[in-house]
Amino acid sequence: MSDVRVIISREPDREERVVTTGTTAAELFPGDRAVIAARVGGELRDLAHVLADGDVVEPVAVDSADGLSILRHSTAHVMAQAVQEIFPEAKLGIGPPIKDGFYYDFDVARPFTPEDLKAIEKKMTEIIKRGQRFSRRVVTDEAAREELAQEPYKLELIGLKGGASSDDGADVEVGGAELTIYDNLDPKSGELCWRDLCRGPHLPSTRIPAFKLMRNAAAYWRGSEKNPMLQRIYGTAWATKDDLKAHLDFLEEAAKRDHRKLGAELDLFSIPDEIGSGLAVFHPRGGIIRRAMEDYSRRRHEQENYEFVYTPHATKGTLFEKSGHLDWYADGMYPPMQLDEGWTTTSSR
Repeated sequence: MSDVRVIISREPDREERVVTTGTTAAELFPGDRAVIAARVGGELRDLAHVLADGDVVEPVAVDSADGLSILRHSTAHVMAQAVQEIFPEAKLGIGPPIKDGFYYDFDVARPFTPEDLKAIEKKMTEIIKRGQRFSRRVVTDEAAREELAQEPYKLELIGLKGGASSDDGADVEVGGAELTIYDNLDPKSGELCWRDLCRGPHLPSTRIPAFKLMRNAAAYWRGSEKNPMLQRIYGTAWATKDDLKAHLDFLEEAAKRDHRKLGAELDLFSIPDEIGSGLAVFHPRGGIIRRAMEDYSRRRHEQENYEFVYTPHATKGTLFEKSGHLDWYADGMYPPMQLDEGWTTTSSR
């Protein structure tokens, strides 16, 4: 068996090491449970990645930015597996990591309830305890279509291989040149427990240290109102239980200072449903504060020699067609107003 030379890079140190052919990234960091993936030649890889001669390998710790993204994406997969174990008819959408957490979209017969989320959390805990192995497998487009024939949204993604957008999260599944499926395997028997189309990388196993499901919401498939409405579950995952607790405590404290809550409690403003979401009506107390802020802003601008101009609050709809806003926000933000002259305007709000 021939040898290969690799460089282990732990900033600011670099170590050259000679290893045998077939050595994986995991074997470079034995016993270091904080390392959950590796950056090889600048690309994030699973620890099971087999190294080649000349590879530069950087360990990825679970509490690093890359490590947390991998942890959260892996947790999204565990959640999707739990959903399909409880709701076998559920069709899979996309499950990318996001700031401080993750989400996964599902096509289900009805919206998820708070009781459903509790049941999914419980099932996730069971899956985590099983310690299933994440196993990456390269597949052809044809093989993927055959395996995922019952997953219509995954079939659509296969056609995007290599050209998926990060805007809608599709790149976490088919963003690379290769098409890959991740199998969740029983750690003892190697039996297939679940699988998903995914670019990866993932944790070595489903041993998620700390997670919590936060809420669910409706979301259009790939962010377009022209597509079917799916059900999205949001969650958060962290490297330790203490980190999770600190995050939840932060959210609790932030909720106490939410401007919508304080606005009502201090009688500053209200947001009536009759007017619309996010459109505030300032009460006398709030009016005093707003006037003081506006006066200060105007005074500071004048001191810096700014000049003031004013634009209409309503325009012809063609202006918003040119800007692209009308296509995206026609129903929610720009409802048309029919005027006596017979032409339509759009409110800019």
